[in-house]
Amino acid sequence: MSSNQGSSPIPQSSGGTSDGLFRKPRDPSMAPRHYRTPRSLPDVCPKEPTGEGRGLCDGPSVVADQHRWTVYNSKVNLPAALNDPRLAKRESDFFTKTWGLDFTETDVMPSFYLPNISREHFSSYLQETAQREKIHERCKNICLNKDDLSVPTITNNHGTIFMKPEFVLNDPATFNAVLPWSHFSVAGGMNSRDVASSRLLQEKLSHYLDVVEVSIARQISLRSEAFFHAMSSQHELQDRLRETADAVAKLRASTAAIDRVMCRGPLRALRDTLTRNNCIKLHNKLKLMAAVHQTQPTVQLLLSTSEFVGALELIATTKEVLQQELQGIHSFRHLASQLCEMERLIDKMMVADFSTYTQSDLNRAFEEDRQVLEKDRLQSLVFGLLRQRKLDFLDIYSEEMIRAAKNIVRQCVVKSVLQISEIDADTVKLHEQMRLMTFHQWFDLLLDIFEHFILFLKRIKATLSVIRNVVLEVLDSSQRSRLDEEDESGGPALHSGEAELAYLTHEGLFISDALNEAEQRSNAAAHAQLRAQTHMETCGSDSASATTESSSSREHNSNTTSSLPIGGAAVISEDVMPSDLELSRVANNVQELLYTASDVSHDRCVKVLMTRAKDGSLERLSSSEFVCLSQAVESFARDTEELCGRRSMSLRGALQSQANRFVQRFHEERKTKLSLLLDNERWKQAEVPAEFQDLVDSIADGRITLPERKPTGRSEDRKPSEFLCVDGQKYAVVGTVLLLIRMFLEYCQCVNDIPSITTDILTRLADQLKHFNSCSCQLVLGAGALQVVGLKTITTRNLALASRCLQLVLHYIPVIRAHFETRLQPRQYSILRHFDHITKDYNDHIAEISAKLVAIMDSMFEKALSKYEVKAPMPSACLRNVCKQMAKMHEAIYELLPEEQTQMLFLRINASFKLHLKRQLARLGVVNDGGPQYGLVMVDVAFYSENVQALRSLEHLDLNMPETWEQKR
Repeated sequence: MSSNQGSSPIPQSSGGTSDGLFRKPRDPSMAPRHYRTPRSLPDVCPKEPTGEGRGLCDGPSVVADQHRWTVYNSKVNLPAALNDPRLAKRESDFFTKTWGLDFTETDVMPSFYLPNISREHFSSYLQETAQREKIHERCKNICLNKDDLSVPTITNNHGTIFMKPEFVLNDPATFNAVLPWSHFSVAGGMNSRDVASSRLLQEKLSHYLDVVEVSIARQISLRSEAFFHAMSSQHELQDRLRETADAVAKLRASTAAIDRVMCRGPLRALRDTLTRNNCIKLHNKLKLMAAVHQTQPTVQLLLSTSEFVGALELIATTKEVLQQELQGIHSFRHLASQLCEMERLIDKMMVADFSTYTQSDLNRAFEEDRQVLEKDRLQSLVFGLLRQRKLDFLDIYSEEMIRAAKNIVRQCVVKSVLQISEIDADTVKLHEQMRLMTFHQWFDLLLDIFEHFILFLKRIKATLSVIRNVVLEVLDSSQRSRLDEEDESGGPALHSGEAELAYLTHEGLFISDALNEAEQRSNAAAHAQLRAQTHMETCGSDSASATTESSSSREHNSNTTSSLPIGGAAVISEDVMPSDLELSRVANNVQELLYTASDVSHDRCVKVLMTRAKDGSLERLSSSEFVCLSQAVESFARDTEELCGRRSMSLRGALQSQANRFVQRFHEERKTKLSLLLDNERWKQAEVPAEFQDLVDSIADGRITLPERKPTGRSEDRKPSEFLCVDGQKYAVVGTVLLLIRMFLEYCQCVNDIPSITTDILTRLADQLKHFNSCSCQLVLGAGALQVVGLKTITTRNLALASRCLQLVLHYIPVIRAHFETRLQPRQYSILRHFDHITKDYNDHIAEISAKLVAIMDSMFEKALSKYEVKAPMPSACLRNVCKQMAKMHEAIYELLPEEQTQMLFLRINASFKLHLKRQLARLGVVNDGGPQYGLVMVDVAFYSENVQALRSLEHLDLNMPETWEQKR
């Protein structure tokens, strides 16, 4: 590289001389003043364009700018600039001031890509230059011998003066030292001596000049051969340069001809093509501006027909065009804010329209068959609200739904009151009107409300299904669009066409994009309408498809958007619609709104129920009426649960509360009735009507239900029986027990009809059974019947009849337990322990009655046998009396107790007789020695045994009379 003054016009060549000598190029700084450095030739091979038009515009044209100096003629030798010896000192902070102090001190690691250079790499070069070096040394030695002349020099004596840094001839001392003629410096005029000295000095200087000229001529003569050789080489080089210049001139002339004949025409054609394309772009831009100018009237027209989605689509498209394609146009500077204001206005209109639609949909007459009112309008509204992220529109629907539910109850009450002449609708309030109704009137009203709410929920479910489908379609479209974008980003790039890419430079313009722009436009035109509908691609500045979209296509898009089906949710881009998470949340809120509708319906029905129950009228219902109410409520709850998929508990809870009160009253009525029956019970065997026998038979068949009452005429054909037959056994019962059986069947029937009160009914029934057991115990064993009923005494027949009644109830306790167990949850089985306690209490009571019967006979034996004497006549009067009492006892209990129980009772009585007889014989001193007294006693014992075994069912009773006698020791 050369310095800033330019490169040398004559390049040096090491092999250009004939004698092989290497000549050092002449230093430009030593050139005479008249020498002028010519400028460098222009570069005829500019770099290839890199694809950027701006950089290429700065480069010179070889054809047009061959004689103009450009920046490409400037060359800089960076090492020469940094190592310039003319600088006073090197700027040490040239690099460190920017790159830090460590820049100059850092050790540079040897490059791994450069080979390790050794002397062997220069061996070939040294062999080639060895001969030249020898010639150079020989010439150098010759020059030294010729220069060995005694030429006087000025610097022999004053060499040190010239070498000093402060050498300045302006200084008088330095001048006098160089020119040691002191008289020149003396003040005053010149005398003859001075003139002589001056002449002498001139002669010396002339002599020195002659010496220098002789020395120069001698040096030229010594180097004449090299000088003439260099001159000849210079002439030869100039000849070659002249030939080269002629060749370059011819080449440039040919290039200019080629440019004139072959390049200017095609370049003009390309330039015309660019101009045409620019005109087309401008025309399309003007058409687009015209279409945008018509946006506001079109939006007004769409809003007049409630086409909110189409208006929003048109506004969004216009805003996108304004931001990307028409950005910076002064005439549209206020249009964006106007569109935003219109968009806010549309938001308010959509919310108001949705509220109006909801009111008209929820409050319309139930006689209409349509479940969804104006489905297309609903879809359009929901779609527009979702697009504008108005996700709280479900709150509006919820509020209107609550108002509609209140109106349903009010309308049903008003319609029912109009049919009842006894109630004045003008003077009585709504809640009082329901209380003035009879149960059947109020129950019909409740059924009517239930029916209306079922239709109400069906309509809500259908409407919410449409809303949810729209939300799910939008969500699915968003997900599919995202997948399509991912596929497009990972797919192959579009081909630019069949035209070959060319890189040409003409006046600094890079025009390769012009070759394929037309084909890009044609490829994109096929999808212009699709992009306008889907908005999945933004309009790039380098895309001609966005600028070629006509106003008619945009108007068509805005007019058809609102009429798209639900699947048209794909017309909204992902950046406008809510996120997937928000859409999922809205879908869940739609389902929750259906649950809310179910809860609201139940809450309004609870109001109706509690209004009726406020004065306690529901507690006074009969069992059948309350069962009807419970069945109606349960049926409504099941229907709503099946319809909405939500188990609402408010109505069931209110019914449960009323059921608890009903059970309390139900139980208190029957408990009071049982107490009255027991207080009036005389404990005599009662006849069993046929209906009770049928009732018991139905229980034996596994049906724990109350049979339907038969007509009176048919029941008179069957006469009542003396005993109640249960599983092949006869039970002699009192009338209270028959009614008790019917009572616990009523409890079981209540559980069948109202499963929610199972646990409560179970505890009440257990209390009823305990109450019967305790009262019967007080009346019979405790002899309470003597004061309550006025019985003279509690006979053995009364005791046996009470025991048999207890046994009958005890027989049905396992049946009742099994019935309740099937209706309880496994975690509630612990409540069945009440039946275990009741069973134990009944068994204890029965055992106490048996012990009482034995105790009665035991006291009789003790009193009679205490007077027993062993003397004739036999059998004795005492044993006759005992056998008579035994016969009365048998007669009293034989028909009441089963044969096995009778035998077990008489075995216990016989054991008591033997004990007392044994004690009396011991007191009398009678032993089994075979004596006369022993014989008399054996006659009485035989008489006793014959009389006892003569009784029915006691023929084979083992009395074991030998135990009467004490064993001999």
